[in-house]
Amino acid sequence: MADGAEVNGGPVGNKPLSDEEEQGGGEGGGGSEKDEGGGLSDSQTEVLERCLHTLKHAKNDSHTLAALLLITRLCPANQLGQPTLRRIFEAVGLNLPARLLVTAVRGSETSGLPPHELLSLGTALLAALSTDPEMASHPQLLTTIPLLLGILANGPVDQQKQEAQDQTGAQDSVNVDKSAEETSKKNHDGGSEAKEEASSKVSSSSKLDGAMAADCYQVLTAVCALPRGPDQLLGRGGVPALCQAVQQNQTLSHDKGLALLGCLLSGKTKDKAWSKHPTELLSLLVLLSKDFCQTKDQSRLDMCAKLVQFLPPVGVAVDNEELKGVVARVWEVLRPMMQAKLTPRQIGPILVLSACLLDFYGWELVGPPKFCCLLVNRACVEVRMGLEEPPGNDLSPELQHTLTGCYRIMEAAIEQACCQGVTQTPAAPPPTSSTSLSLQQSRQVLRVLEEAFSALMYHLQQVDPSRYGDPFIFATFRSLCSWLAEETSCLKEEVTGLLPFLISYSRSHLQGESAEHGLSDWMAEVSVREEREAWTGKEALRYLLPALCHLSAEEGPRKVLLTLDTPALLVDFLTRCWTSLKGKSGAMTTRVPSMETACSALLNFSVTEPERVRKDPCFRTLEAHLSEALPVLVHKPCLLVLAANYCTLGLMIGRLKPTSSGSVEASHRRFFSSALRFLRGALDSSSSPGPVKVSQSWEESWDEVEELWRLSLQALGGCVRAQPWIATLVREEGWLKHTLTMLGQCSALPDQHTQGALEEALCAMVDMCPICKREMSDMMRRNDKGALSSMRNLKKSVGAK
Repeated sequence: MADGAEVNGGPVGNKPLSDEEEQGGGEGGGGSEKDEGGGLSDSQTEVLERCLHTLKHAKNDSHTLAALLLITRLCPANQLGQPTLRRIFEAVGLNLPARLLVTAVRGSETSGLPPHELLSLGTALLAALSTDPEMASHPQLLTTIPLLLGILANGPVDQQKQEAQDQTGAQDSVNVDKSAEETSKKNHDGGSEAKEEASSKVSSSSKLDGAMAADCYQVLTAVCALPRGPDQLLGRGGVPALCQAVQQNQTLSHDKGLALLGCLLSGKTKDKAWSKHPTELLSLLVLLSKDFCQTKDQSRLDMCAKLVQFLPPVGVAVDNEELKGVVARVWEVLRPMMQAKLTPRQIGPILVLSACLLDFYGWELVGPPKFCCLLVNRACVEVRMGLEEPPGNDLSPELQHTLTGCYRIMEAAIEQACCQGVTQTPAAPPPTSSTSLSLQQSRQVLRVLEEAFSALMYHLQQVDPSRYGDPFIFATFRSLCSWLAEETSCLKEEVTGLLPFLISYSRSHLQGESAEHGLSDWMAEVSVREEREAWTGKEALRYLLPALCHLSAEEGPRKVLLTLDTPALLVDFLTRCWTSLKGKSGAMTTRVPSMETACSALLNFSVTEPERVRKDPCFRTLEAHLSEALPVLVHKPCLLVLAANYCTLGLMIGRLKPTSSGSVEASHRRFFSSALRFLRGALDSSSSPGPVKVSQSWEESWDEVEELWRLSLQALGGCVRAQPWIATLVREEGWLKHTLTMLGQCSALPDQHTQGALEEALCAMVDMCPICKREMSDMMRRNDKGALSSMRNLKKSVGAK
């Protein structure tokens, strides 16, 4: 049992508590391990020992209850030492306090005591017992949770009897009769007087007194602190009961009730709570937002952090007009607050709340463009002030929390400013949307963002590998990657100089070298909500992938990436993702953008660094992976874009392989067979003799894959020239016959680029395969008016007129 625990049932009746007694309610108190009676007088100690003797030898509930009444009446709870409390608990156990609550809730007339006294004693015992984690996790104590929640929500008497019956089953009601008074007389001359005085002062009111409320909250808080505590409360109706208590302004509800709800709505149980009880929680949010709007000065600042806890997860009820109204009202209040003079400690909660509100409706409800600029500017200033400290200065948890919120504001600003900067020109008319930035404002925002992200890079430059497991470093890394995904031309030297850290950090997390402990929990607790599945250290690299696509296309940064063995890192990432994808049932029904992006970066290396591709062993590993995966992907329509990437990447590598006269590996043959089957599915000539159309299965993704398809055809021609055996495979797989038939029947191809790619592949086959040349020549003679006849270079290669 925890040190300093105390039992506080209060007086038997409604007599005011003494100052010492008011500190009870199971919240902690005095007691010494060495002193059995703590601060008790000799007479109190004597009574206590008699009561403990009675508890130990009690033959029925009446004797037990009488002794407990005397202990709670005559021995202040904070004067009971720890050993004494343990003796009481061992004698009473959990059965009696549970039955006390049941009897009170049922309103049994045979108990001999008013329900309020039974509740007062039962909740006090449970509160003291719950200070011991073993007791708090006991199944019998957990069965009392719905009763305690009912007391807090409805008051001590107005309970649902059926709820009690459901929780107790075959438990008997406590039977307290007149023998309790007789037992108490044997223990102390004044015992019956104390009981009679208490009983005479019992009120029939259902208003919950502070001591009982504190006891109930002590038990629930102790349970919530257990490893599975939040789930225990959630599964036993904690959210609706506590919401009701707060909305009805029950005793201590705005203090302890909201705090307990805040725990249930933080971390891993948040999504589950909103999923089960959206109506109750949204109603509570409306109430809290009204309170927030009505409060003034410091109280409003204090409420910012509280309001953050009660916002729903992103995606929950976003279309709900009531929620939209809440967000709009809160923004109205935040605008003048943001414009006031604030200390860093004051502005932090405002920025975090603003970041959370942005997650719901973006910039739509934030306010006029001028305020949007102010919000971004203040977030950037806080980041610069927080991160441009000398190396070695540790950031406080509070500052880290604020900066994480600022990161979210900056990321949203990147999207807004880049969008406005692309779509507007100096001659364009002014924006019509109330939140749209002008071109000048977009440039100002991008300028302050550049300064802030410069501070992020400065901070990350100082990070030692021993801190790679720090969750805040992960948040900083992720935010910088969001900037680099859009802007790699700004601060190019700084970005290139930071590449060793970015690659080292990503590799460390991918390969599990960094401590993962606490990262997911920290991210779950952070107020600013992100894609929940994204916040895992193993996935750190995927935030950097868009930037790697840009940087691998530029010669300077690409050379640095090669020295850091980045291609091997990307191959490792792809193979791990593929293993994970195969292991999840149903996972191959949705796209995997990170794998597609990794392919794009590898494709850049394949196009620009042929010697590296020929010599680096990681590309042999990649070939083996592509040979395994592509045959599976061609049968997964939802993963067509990934299949197009894999096909193109494999063919681009294949064109660089040296000519071999030996036997062909089965894996290579399998890859090229799959690639040919995949490529022939892009075009549909069923509408002949009209123009060829993109096939229905490819049509939805054509904008994303058309360039890959053309590049694949060009690479196929290169593969045929490098490895002549492929020309034979082209005929055996039916690709050549299918293509020639299509070209002979249709009047035209979709566009000139498509025709050029096909023509390049066909010309390579003519040059390397006499049989292919003869088949194409025959087709051209039979079809002199189709799309095939318009391919002039092919005609020259074939020798046709």
